[in-house]
Amino acid sequence: MLLIKNGRVIDPAGDLDGQRDILVKDGRILQVKETIADEEIRAASAETDTAGEAAAWDTALKVIDASGMIVCPGLIDTHAHFRDPGFTHKEDIFTGARAAAKGGYTSVILMANTKPSVDSPEVLKGILEKGKKTPIHVYSCANVTRGMAGGELVDMDALKEAGAAGFTDDGVPIMDEGLLREALIKARDLGMMPVSLHEEDKQYITTNGVNGGGAAAEALGIEGSYREAEISMVRRDVEIGVETMGPLCIQHISTKEGVELVRKARKRNPAIRAEATPHHFSLTEEAVIKKGTLARVNPPLRTEEDRLAIIKGLQDGTLTLIATDHAPHTAEEKAKPIESAPSGMIGLETALSLAIRELVIPGYLTYSEMLRCLTVEPAAFYHLEAGTLAPGAPADITIFNPDETWTVTENFASKASNSPFIGETMPGVVHYTIAGGQIAYEMN
Repeated sequence: MLLIKNGRVIDPAGDLDGQRDILVKDGRILQVKETIADEEIRAASAETDTAGEAAAWDTALKVIDASGMIVCPGLIDTHAHFRDPGFTHKEDIFTGARAAAKGGYTSVILMANTKPSVDSPEVLKGILEKGKKTPIHVYSCANVTRGMAGGELVDMDALKEAGAAGFTDDGVPIMDEGLLREALIKARDLGMMPVSLHEEDKQYITTNGVNGGGAAAEALGIEGSYREAEISMVRRDVEIGVETMGPLCIQHISTKEGVELVRKARKRNPAIRAEATPHHFSLTEEAVIKKGTLARVNPPLRTEEDRLAIIKGLQDGTLTLIATDHAPHTAEEKAKPIESAPSGMIGLETALSLAIRELVIPGYLTYSEMLRCLTVEPAAFYHLEAGTLAPGAPADITIFNPDETWTVTENFASKASNSPFIGETMPGVVHYTIAGGQIAYEMN
């Protein structure tokens, strides 16, 4: 058993924010009370066997004193790349899981742009079986189209049966409107399984990862990715989402216009969701000028007006998911000229700190509002048994000190270190990550 004492327990799913003790037994939350007395722990440590006689139970009890810390449901990331199979020189499921646990994440949903891509039950099952060997919960989306080629739907029934958390061709937009419409209808009929979309019309793109027509493109002498690349696709796809009433997710939104399109569409179809990444609510295109390829992401960092629009979307419930888009690359790849370096940055180990720094400390969101986007909302949208500290729920718990600080170094748990935040001092230190009642990460 595990007893967590004296922490500030924040459970957005239960509108709880106050000092509580939490008792964990057999991988689940047993009690959440202001004070859990010794006699209650002794009673919980005993159980009755099939003959009705009192049976001895292992009374070993680990106690965590969480004084001065926030205790919340384990964080959930709905958008991460562990590069496994096919690109394990960048990351693999085991190193990705370690990075997640260090960042406070107990559940991670992987994207399907691997090699081979996740368009068959065999590939999906291989990923999920490997994920079971990690200390956290590893889920994976399957592809929407075979080979991510945009021409033919996968067997969505078979992939759901094999354990897919949702469907995505992340990295490649689905240009065929009829195919997307068919996928959303099928996903709806399969029990509202999310279909997550990478929104970029390539006719508006010269170089991914740099804001077209903006300060970074001008400073670097390249054209970049124009905002209409995202806006035009979001406009089309939310209309299809409304038409089908399907479970559509707009991934890593980057433009104020995109936020507004989602805002209006959600009034007509509440099943539409959109992700905000920590880098898009923390940085602007100025970071690309200062940090170079470490700040090259896709969609690109844009203007301060766009950044604030994303924060406003989180404030008013337009954007309900904070997702990292954890995208590891090697140092050699990121050392290439910006035109040819791959887009993406790692994010699992810095996401919570960035949310505290950029959303909570300035007063945009409360801790409960911020954590809602990292726990109960992703759990509900992806139908996970997670995201709450209610008695009976799985004991997925994150414990962090919001007032402690740490300095980002290249010493990540991830294989990769492609982060523009190296050298910065961040608030919020994760002390424990507990998944299924077992400690997945403990700060040294």
